[in-house]
Amino acid sequence: MVLSLVLKFLYPPPPSIVVTAMSLFSFVVLTNAGWKEAKGENMQYSKLLNKKEKPAPSVPSKIGMLVLYTPALIAGVSSFFLCPIGSLRFTLLRSAVTAHFLKRVLEVLFVHKFSGSMEVEAMIIISLSYFGSAATSIYNQLLEETIPEPVVDLKYTGVALLALGLIGNFYHHVILSRLRSLKSDFKYKIPKGGLFSLVICPHYLFEILGFVGISCIAQTIYPLSFTVGSTFYLMGRSYATLKWYRAKFDEFPEDVKALVPYIY
Repeated sequence: MVLSLVLKFLYPPPPSIVVTAMSLFSFVVLTNAGWKEAKGENMQYSKLLNKKEKPAPSVPSKIGMLVLYTPALIAGVSSFFLCPIGSLRFTLLRSAVTAHFLKRVLEVLFVHKFSGSMEVEAMIIISLSYFGSAATSIYNQLLEETIPEPVVDLKYTGVALLALGLIGNFYHHVILSRLRSLKSDFKYKIPKGGLFSLVICPHYLFEILGFVGISCIAQTIYPLSFTVGSTFYLMGRSYATLKWYRAKFDEFPEDVKALVPYIY
């Protein structure tokens, strides 16, 4: 009964070892990473980068961020050349994946202002995660091309959620970039504007919303697994970020949450 209800919303999992393994792997690894973030074992980039007596190999943050997103963008773009013909859902899915990572690359180039560094280990791990998610999402959708669609069609709902997620994420990234009005201004400040009065990581909240949108467009097992795992990871990362702000700024508002207004 539960399975029949689920299959109204999802395609049946394809008989693919790759998709099954990647679904389990992404969920477990991302969930564990979120738990480690909450415990203070943070991925070494941005403001949560720890200063060590023996620094690990690192690269400038801008270079690191480009390496994070570019392989996944290439995977999305390549799918249009490798599989030029596809259903509307398949076209929407790979367009969504491509748009998500194209936006991130353009933000790195033209919006964000960087001052720190990123450890090479963190750069490689996150880059592989994003590339794997993009490639596997597209491959999973390709395997479902000849399968009847789920009874409940969520693809247009997914497009709307993705658009809202991309716009909200971009808006709050712009707010963060404007905190540094001068290129020489490398000091962290308490963000203000948008949803920053309610949560310290509204850009994460909208990123999750975008991932939910992609899952709704696809209605396949892998994007859902990646979205759930990413949600747990960003919950842990936002909690760690909130702790960082509270430790750094005595005047930080006590009622500001980590990720979800009024709740978490």
